[in-house]
Amino acid sequence: MTAPVPEIATRPAQQSDMPAIHDLSVRLFGPGRFARSAYRVREGTRDISDFCRVAIAGERVIAAIRMTSILIGGKPGALLLGPLAVDAEFANQGHGRRLIAEVAEHARQAGRELIVLVGDLPYYGRLGFVAVPPPRIVLPGPADPARILVLELVPGALSRFEGLVTAAPDAIAPRS
Repeated sequence: MTAPVPEIATRPAQQSDMPAIHDLSVRLFGPGRFARSAYRVREGTRDISDFCRVAIAGERVIAAIRMTSILIGGKPGALLLGPLAVDAEFANQGHGRRLIAEVAEHARQAGRELIVLVGDLPYYGRLGFVAVPPPRIVLPGPADPARILVLELVPGALSRFEGLVTAAPDAIAPRS
């Protein structure tokens, strides 16, 4: 007899989730993750924003999405998605898509206009993301311009954003 599979619930990420989120990121992405442009944008930002979410099976974090408030060319109103991490045991079951949909709806309701990420169009395109014509949006450090994608939360929002991506002041962690 097999053990029952726990129901998967989603909720906003909490600071107490950070050890599990960190462990998930280490297992999935390894130490090379720090060289990515998105990590450069997030340096010095809070671990958790109002838009971060997790998927939980019982007490176990099985998926997490980090969202960071950003400025694009100094203009507020956008979020940086990443990383999106789904435990290999739960991959390809829709948990990542569910988290992205929930984040997008929350961000739309909060008045955000755009979500930016560096990722694969074949996956994220199914969720409404489109490629950004280079060099409209630029990330610090190495980033393949063909992998910079956006999801417009407000129709036509991309036309109002152009320039370098930086962390928004409200995303910066207080110095201790």
